[in-house]
Amino acid sequence: MQYKKNQYSEEGRICGVIIGAGFIWWGIYIVYPWYYWNWWGFIMIAIGLSIIASQIAAVANKGRLRRTVKYEFESNPNASVDSISQTTGITKKDIQAIILDLKMRGELRGTFSSKTGELKAVPVESAAPEKAKASFCPHCGTTIKKGEAKYCAVCGAGLE
Repeated sequence: MQYKKNQYSEEGRICGVIIGAGFIWWGIYIVYPWYYWNWWGFIMIAIGLSIIASQIAAVANKGRLRRTVKYEFESNPNASVDSISQTTGITKKDIQAIILDLKMRGELRGTFSSKTGELKAVPVESAAPEKAKASFCPHCGTTIKKGEAKYCAVCGAGLE
């Protein structure tokens, strides 16, 4: 699949799946009276299936783009958004969205230099990150003071 401009940030919407499901339902509703075969129903079903297939392909493509950017950071930990954009051909807007996704997943850690735009030398996590000690209670959101707390003081939930 060829990369298109801003493909990461603009594709794979749940609305497309809902519209595709609507076309499929509409097609089945037209075709359902089996004694009266209406070929327009098959066209509606085909349109719905193609919309859903395109949304599934967009989600799979997002994963491929994430792996590409992650590989660039693994091979060059001090890479900048500009250098990755030039190397891969992915737009800066998409790379920034991918970086945010990788950071939210815990697969990319660190900050970018405000002067050079390069990622400060921080290892890229290739596996799932280890669970850090909670600084907030996972149940009620109360701030937990640093220390040997095993239970939340507000709701009593276990922190480990």
